[in-house]
Order: sequence, then structure tokens, then C-alpha cells
Amino acid sequence: MVRKKIVFQFVALMVTAVMFSQKFKVVLDPGHGGKDTGTNHNGHVEKDIVLSTAKKIGQILDNDPDIEVVYTRKTDVFIELRDRAIIANKEKADLYVSIHCNGVDNPAAYGTETFVMGHSRSAMNLQVVKQENSVIYKEANYKQKYKGFDPAKPEFSIGMSIQQETNIEYSAILASKISKGFKSLSKNDRGIKQVPLWVLDATTMPGVLIELGFVSHKSEGAYLDSDEGQSELARVIAEAIISYKNMMTGKGGSRKATSENKAVANKPDTVPSKEKNEKVAAAEEKRSGKTADENSTVVYKVQISASNRDLATKPANFKGLKNISKEKNGKLVKYFYGETNSFAEAESLLEKAQAKGYKSAYIVAIKNNEIIPVKQALE
Repeated sequence: MVRKKIVFQFVALMVTAVMFSQKFKVVLDPGHGGKDTGTNHNGHVEKDIVLSTAKKIGQILDNDPDIEVVYTRKTDVFIELRDRAIIANKEKADLYVSIHCNGVDNPAAYGTETFVMGHSRSAMNLQVVKQENSVIYKEANYKQKYKGFDPAKPEFSIGMSIQQETNIEYSAILASKISKGFKSLSKNDRGIKQVPLWVLDATTMPGVLIELGFVSHKSEGAYLDSDEGQSELARVIAEAIISYKNMMTGKGGSRKATSENKAVANKPDTVPSKEKNEKVAAAEEKRSGKTADENSTVVYKVQISASNRDLATKPANFKGLKNISKEKNGKLVKYFYGETNSFAEAESLLEKAQAKGYKSAYIVAIKNNEIIPVKQALE
């Protein structure tokens, strides 16, 4: 329990930094560059593709007045892996996004992937780890700089700090948003994976490493090397970053107080009349002896998913979870688990949701029908 409290104290501090920083700062890191060309197949050069795509992402993010974009490189220059992390840490960024392309000997392999920091899970993941960490060998005195980190042996045991564990949780949220964006393009998204990547370990903020696709695949390589392909990928990545920023800063828009927000899984999804709603509200107010203003307290829920599908809030649709509510925002439907005025209880709800397989679930704070930053709710 003590360790949990420390973790969430760190989360609160991180959200505070987001709230009071002038802008939400995103570091875009186009991989490789200069003498390090990255992977090359069929005339498609990774360092050029990722630089162009990163710039397109930045151009979209620049349209959001709340976001400041920082690049690790904007030209074809070689940047040491260590310096990429230093840039992000020095800028005190809120988010680190590293852009790469994949390339293997198997010409049939294709699809997008999103990586967060963690232990390697498969032989294919090990290949990606070696490829993206291998830039270390191109640097002078790499043994001294990287303190024994051996890219050829990425299966080493990582001693995760509390801060790293918390960053991984938030990185997974962003990764989930990016993965959904890739799927919306009907891409073959290969999913979210945890692997030991030095630059994600060295940066002190949530971050992801994105593999845009395989340049070794004939048609996908051509797509990655095209303006259309880079623009499409840049758009969904930028949208994911903006969505993550809105979630972290509480700027995701106002919430409409509808019957759906109070729907309980084990009850019919009926829409009560306005008169009935007013009577229920009046009875509740009379019983509690509080005015409507006094009832404007913070409510915590666990957002478990968002989808274009409007599902009935019954347990069978949500892996057995009860007390599901939903909120419509255009075509998007957000699904929430539980409702409580206690942050400690919200932590417990989050654990239950994650145990059911909703690994990217997170706590949201709601006051006066609007999502607010968690830190603000805790004050």
C-alpha cells in the first residue's frame, strides 16, 4: 500500500507539471540520421522517411495552441542516442515520441507496431530491440556512455523504478491511442509491445517508439515513402497525441449529463423522462439535505475503452464488469467502469478493470459534468 501511495503521488506531481507548464511539450524524435541511415530496402531509406513523417506530425500539432513541439533533429544529421534522451529531459517534455521504420529479410512481413519500455517478449521483438539499440555501436566510447548496456543482449534484467513504472502506464495509454489510429487506416497493426529500448529507459517522461511499417515489404515500403502515406500516418499519430494531451490536462471537452452517464449494467438501458429525472434529483437532494451546488463534488470513474460501436452496458459486453456507463461524443462512444467519490476506491476499480484485460484503462475525474485534471481533483 505504501508503494501504491508513492506511485500515485508521483502521478499527481506529473499531472501538476502538465497543468502549470505553459504548454504541453512534445519531443518528436525522427530515428537515425546522417551516417546512420537506418534500415534500407528497395530504395526506401528509413532516416528520410521518418524525418519527413515527424515534420508532418509536428505541423499538425503546431495547430494546437496548447502544444509546443521540439525536434531532436530537423535535418539529415547524426544524433547520438544519448543526446536524444538528453534533449527530451532538458526540455522537461511531457511526452517523447520516437519515429522509426522496420525492415527484415522476410519480404512478406508488414504492418505498424508501437513499443513502450519493458522486458522483451518474443524473438521478433528481440530483432527490433537489437536494430533500434544498435546505433549505440556507431558512437565513440559507447561502453562508457551506456554503462554496460549491450544491444546484442537485450534480454537483460531491468530494475524498474517507481517513476519508470508510472511512465510505462501512461505510455501504454498513448500507445493504445496510436494503435487504434493505425487500425482506423485499415493497416495491419501488429499491436503494442514492451521491449528494453535504451532511449525509452533514459527519458524521464512517458514515451513510445513507433515503427511506421516495413520498408522491406514492396507495397508498404512504397506507401511509407509516399507523401500520401506519410500524411495519413502523421495524422493518426498527431490525433493520438492531442487526445492524450486532452486527457492529461482535462481539456477533452465538456460532458453532457445524459441518462447514459448513469446507466448501470444490470438494469435495462431505458431513458427516463425529464419529469422522472427531476423527481429523482429532488428526492435525492431532500434525503441528503444538500443543495445542488453542494452536490457538485468530484466523481471518479475508470475509462476502459472508446469505440465507434454503441454497446449495451451489460456485463457480457465488458468481460463481466458491472456498473458500466457510457458517453457519446459524435460517433465516438466512451465507456466507463464504476463511479465513486473516493480516489482510493477508484484505484481499486482501476485494478479490477486492468485485471479483466483493460490494460490501457485510466482514472478520470469529473466535476460539474466536466472532466478535470486528476491533480486538481485531489487538491
